Amino acid sequence: MVRNLSGSYVSWVASVLYLVAFSVFSVEEGSAQTVRFASDRGAENVTFTKDVMPILQENCTSCHREGSIAPIHLETYEQARRYSRRIRDKVVTREMPPFHLDTDVGIQEIKGDWRLSKEEIETIATWVDNGSPRGDVADMPSPVEWSDELIWQLGEDLGPPDHVIKSKPFDVPAEGGDLWWRPIVGAGMDQDRYVKAFETRPSRQGREVVHHAIPRLQVLQENGEYRRTASLSEYAMGKIGEVLPLDAARLLPKDSRIEWDAHYYPMGYDVQDDQVELGIWFHPEGFEPEFIQDLRLYPLQGDIALAPGGTAMTQGFFRWDHPVRIDSFQPHGHVQLHAKSMEVIYPDGKRELLSMVTNFNAKWHHSYIYEDDVAPMLPEGSVLVVTAWYDNTADNPLNPDPEVWKARGSRTVDEMSHAWIAVTHLNQEGYERIVSEREAKKEAVTAAQESGSRR
Repeated sequence: MVRNLSGSYVSWVASVLYLVAFSVFSVEEGSAQTVRFASDRGAENVTFTKDVMPILQENCTSCHREGSIAPIHLETYEQARRYSRRIRDKVVTREMPPFHLDTDVGIQEIKGDWRLSKEEIETIATWVDNGSPRGDVADMPSPVEWSDELIWQLGEDLGPPDHVIKSKPFDVPAEGGDLWWRPIVGAGMDQDRYVKAFETRPSRQGREVVHHAIPRLQVLQENGEYRRTASLSEYAMGKIGEVLPLDAARLLPKDSRIEWDAHYYPMGYDVQDDQVELGIWFHPEGFEPEFIQDLRLYPLQGDIALAPGGTAMTQGFFRWDHPVRIDSFQPHGHVQLHAKSMEVIYPDGKRELLSMVTNFNAKWHHSYIYEDDVAPMLPEGSVLVVTAWYDNTADNPLNPDPEVWKARGSRTVDEMSHAWIAVTHLNQEGYERIVSEREAKKEAVTAAQESGSRR
């Protein structure tokens, strides 16, 4: 059981955590220092063909190419040279590639991390600051052969999904306001199966008009009626999917149904018969997980009433009646959301900032999935604290109209206040064993390093 906490305890915690707000500005200041540092490599012989194009091909041109979603293309020297200053600014401030987890606080070991390395950023900055030289054409890597086929992003590692569930078709007009489509479809399950990964994807035409899509599970009860029990996955613009840890799973029961919650927004062109798909990868038949994981929307308390030019902060406090492991953190909000953090207060009073996103961008939602050996372990009695900051000022580059009041709501012009968090539910024995195994691994690594340094 998870409990939302309130009252005097929340007031005390809120006053303590108010200091976290200042970290938003300190992180931004640190980013500016990174900008100044990035090109301090002198006049090294960094060229486009030898040094920069391999970085672009590996990290950028999947989107920044002809026929893909990005507005500028970076497939040739001429294209990159034209936008070189903009490229420099975007990479040194870590706006691109779009992976917004702060680099200097919290857990950094993230699965599927898109971020450029410090060395890659310095290479691009040096190339631009040295006049963006082309280099030897013979050093140019071969062009990448891209496919415009609609693919499953997780398929590269997991292969094609074992099962696909589609929503019913829906027509999205070229013009108008927010639309919601909530059809119920059968899950197509003739037996219970445990799931190791989910990916929710819009169609090729629908990828710009699908704001979010949530497949919610409905389970058949003994009385013949269906009851909603869980959110299987959650898609928002930019997100790929969820891969579960090896020792935990989610159950997709026999005869279950999926209640789709798809939020559409017209983007100037008609989309006919759009369908959102849920790709599912199963564990082998007969697999029994040690633990059960779930994905939930964790709401933040407090009103969102953003006056013109105003700011606000909301917080949520959560405690379970058993030990848990936090497997992922996904901030959610719209264009006024500036930052969101997740931290824990342990039973002994120790506080730890687990993750923070300072420059949130609603165009790119990410589920930050922790590597297995660093996923936070919370003993019974711990309190998870999620904090959000909002910016309705003209300084917010994503804010379309800072002269209008903004409030909590479901439309794209409204604001939201929650986080999607994947949690593995542990018993005391399992918690103690995982903690012990991690400590043993750390001791083994330390002993190996010390042994190597003595040689």
